[in-house]
Amino acid sequence: MSRGGSHGEVGQRIDYVFKVVLIGDSAVGKSQLLARFARNEFNLDSKATIGVEFQTRTLNIDKRTVKAQIWDTAGQERYRAVTSAYYRGAVGAMLVYDITKRQSFDHVVRWLEELHAHADQNIVIMLIGNKSDLGTLRAVPTEDAKEFAERENLFFMETSALEATNVESAFTTVLTEIYRIVSKKNLVANEESDSSGGSSLLKGTKIVVPGQEPPPSSKATCCMSS
Repeated sequence: MSRGGSHGEVGQRIDYVFKVVLIGDSAVGKSQLLARFARNEFNLDSKATIGVEFQTRTLNIDKRTVKAQIWDTAGQERYRAVTSAYYRGAVGAMLVYDITKRQSFDHVVRWLEELHAHADQNIVIMLIGNKSDLGTLRAVPTEDAKEFAERENLFFMETSALEATNVESAFTTVLTEIYRIVSKKNLVANEESDSSGGSSLLKGTKIVVPGQEPPPSSKATCCMSS
């Protein structure tokens, strides 16, 4: 995540760039969720994602311009080697399962363990039960997912990329929470800066979620630029 005086494609000032990763088993609808949020599209002929891709969307939060970089990678085991770089610098994660496939929900524990192993401990996580439009085929009770989310301190929503149900809300909830955490850290840091007579944070210094400040040698790889 970075903050500074950069500008987006149409010339607007970008105050923050937040990297959010999509994780979960293959075929749970991660790419469709991304397409719906980033471009408001849904492709019935969508193929499995090969490797890693990301898309961006700019939105306003609390009168600030936030650029979301949403990263998507395939869930098949053979692509798991990319995870270390994939998670680097992420300040948010969408952990997706398919409500019609119990196994995809059972695997959420493993995905969460991997996320905690590679990402910052303060990362904001949303558990998503996708394909809510297929309610008659439901294999994962909503209550099971709610209980898991509460136990693991995750946000939780059920979505339908096909019908665009809760997709916008799920992403904006995560991005708003990230902004809240970063703004709180920024406020504290600025107060400390004022008391010591410095003002580096007011000049566009990169700011990251609490606990994620990298050592000087790795700062460029940790923080995303716009």
